[in-house]
Amino acid sequence: MTSMPESNSESTKRSLGSPRANELLARARALQPVLKERAAQCALDAKVPEETIADFQTAGFFKILQSEAYGGYEMDPQVYYSVVMEIAKACMSSAWVLSVIGVHNWQLNLFDPEAAKEVWATDPSVLISSSYAPVGLVTRVDGGFMLSGCWSFSSGCEHCDWVYLGGVAPAEDGSWEMENYRTFLIPRKDYQIIKNWDVVGLKGTGSHDIDVDNVFVPEHRTHFMFNDVITNKHKNKPPLYQLPFMQVFSRAVCTATLGTLEAALDDYIHVANNRIAGRVMMRDDADSKRIAAQVKSEVESMKLTMIANFEAMLDSARTGVEIGMAERARFRYESAKVADRCVALSSKMLKASGSGSIRNKSALLAKHLDMLASQAHVANVSDSFEINLGGVLFGHESTELGL
Repeated sequence: MTSMPESNSESTKRSLGSPRANELLARARALQPVLKERAAQCALDAKVPEETIADFQTAGFFKILQSEAYGGYEMDPQVYYSVVMEIAKACMSSAWVLSVIGVHNWQLNLFDPEAAKEVWATDPSVLISSSYAPVGLVTRVDGGFMLSGCWSFSSGCEHCDWVYLGGVAPAEDGSWEMENYRTFLIPRKDYQIIKNWDVVGLKGTGSHDIDVDNVFVPEHRTHFMFNDVITNKHKNKPPLYQLPFMQVFSRAVCTATLGTLEAALDDYIHVANNRIAGRVMMRDDADSKRIAAQVKSEVESMKLTMIANFEAMLDSARTGVEIGMAERARFRYESAKVADRCVALSSKMLKASGSGSIRNKSALLAKHLDMLASQAHVANVSDSFEINLGGVLFGHESTELGL
């Protein structure tokens, strides 16, 4: 990453602790009571309520990573992730949709400027959903590509007028290589939402399928993400838009899990303060105390790790001092591990809370199932990132693209 100079004062205005950041966090906390009230209906409807999306729009949450050219704030991603964590304490489905869709506003700045004009020229509040799996059939044609396929897990798609879809474009010689992966930007008129979201956790995200039948996508509505990283294409943009896509997006799908674990600890403490375990109150039991200590320590450790990693990447973008592959591979692995760690810690609290924790109205169980569902996202499946980091440490080339 090569820097576009940004003054310290300008950077500070966009960071955690700034007046705007503090106001955004205050708005997130103020929404928590109403989001808790809406959570059951959100899960039942398999959709974040329209009122919640409107609240997020009014609060300015979708503007945090959006370009200033379209009324956005262009803030430090740390602000964005902190807002998501606060929302996750009240409703993980709502936080998940906010986190993923908000990152799309960041990604659009990586496309040709013409794409942003098409999406936001008349209404900069328009939202974009996604499904990045490279399952589409892509054919090169004059001026762009023809795209067909069916993509799953497009979170919050019913609230959006555009969608990002993944596919591998054939090279000029017809070969198929993952390095030619692109994101294709499609308007609502060119795809169909197939409502089939029926899952054990994150029920309210409404992550339905997207079906596309032989639609033309012009070249300017594609993002050649892996090539962008290799060629440092965005070196003249503000530091925020020089960050690698995979690093930004991976944290978008682990942050809500971390916020939910923090809220689950509060639920666990409530249970401990009101439950008799054997002959003593659960709060007086040594093992119960150990679990609470472990969860608290792990939550704070993960927060600090994520903050430190992103600060290092932003510093690299601001200064032009390159981060080595071993560090970038570690950042990616540590992000992917968050969901694993959260589920394991949640399991400890659930087990220690006794038989009441398996009742359908158990707050601990509801949060556990949401965290469990987040673990299934491919960006949170840590095995390949663990192997990649180990390989890089042994001197092998990275097997993960876009770091």
